[in-house]
Amino acid sequence: MMNPKDIDGVKQLLASPKKIVIIPHRNPDGDAMGSTLGLYHFLKQKGHDPLVMIPNEAPDFLAWLPSFDTVKVFEKEPEAATKLLEAAELVFTLDFNVLSRTGDQMEAVLQNLKVPFIMIDHHQKPGDYALHTFSDTSFGSTCEMIYHFIVAMGEKSLIDKTIATCLYTGIVTDSGSFRYPLTTGTTHRVVADFIDLGIDNTAIHSLLFDNHSHNRILILARALQNMKVLPAYKTSYTSLSQEELNSFGHAKGDTEGIVNYGLSMKDIAFTAFFTENKDEGIIKISFRSKGNFDVNQYAREHFSGGGHINAAGGKSTESLEATIQKFIATLAHTKID
Repeated sequence: MMNPKDIDGVKQLLASPKKIVIIPHRNPDGDAMGSTLGLYHFLKQKGHDPLVMIPNEAPDFLAWLPSFDTVKVFEKEPEAATKLLEAAELVFTLDFNVLSRTGDQMEAVLQNLKVPFIMIDHHQKPGDYALHTFSDTSFGSTCEMIYHFIVAMGEKSLIDKTIATCLYTGIVTDSGSFRYPLTTGTTHRVVADFIDLGIDNTAIHSLLFDNHSHNRILILARALQNMKVLPAYKTSYTSLSQEELNSFGHAKGDTEGIVNYGLSMKDIAFTAFFTENKDEGIIKISFRSKGNFDVNQYAREHFSGGGHINAAGGKSTESLEATIQKFIATLAHTKID
């Protein structure tokens, strides 16, 4: 949790109206967008001039979030976005803890800013770029942390239905609809507060999970067809090539959540999902695990990645086939409980 000294420091920074930029990680998900927009609405209520700036486009299934239409995309208009960053008096970075997670171009701009940074994040091994850091891996989502941050600021009364809607979105997505181990009694009590404020939790869940295109379902079907099981290692994996994605008219967000299917089988404790991205020249990898197998450590050791104990990501600059072969080869030296 954020200590009282940091809270006092943030209160001083927010004592007078400021131009504030709020930034999530590249390829923002429900927790990244929910936390940034939730904080945006809080800061608006406090009389500030906030702006959410995302490194690249967010998936369409999050476009219904309140004030999503005000969000600026750095990689879409880098020159204009850079000017907005240079005009900021304060920067919040949410749901990531090293500036490289914003991409090379945006990272270079952020490193040159002379204004205070405030980090709120729940991933392991935070960087030291922020003046005030709220970093805690015991939380299942940054959205839940934003709730506690607002409460610690003594501003719980400002949490309204709009803020609650944004924060609920990140909590429900990052908890796997309240299934993952970091879902606590406190998580449910926070959500109970949101429901009491009038959020439509049924509608939000439907917008997030029952709002897919036909193409998204066809992509899921192909990924399931491609799935392989390695019983000796309690492991499964699947993959999608760029050609397969293109053949189904792939749109951003269409592969969200597919990795979880690999973990839904009996006696499987580790799964991976490999997605080819020829534009970026990488294979994007998602890892999930059950129990004590630490995919954060695994991703860091083998695929330049990281994340949480049971959910992490990585990447490879080798071909799709070579990346999968490397993955299989690592399993012989990996203890999977």
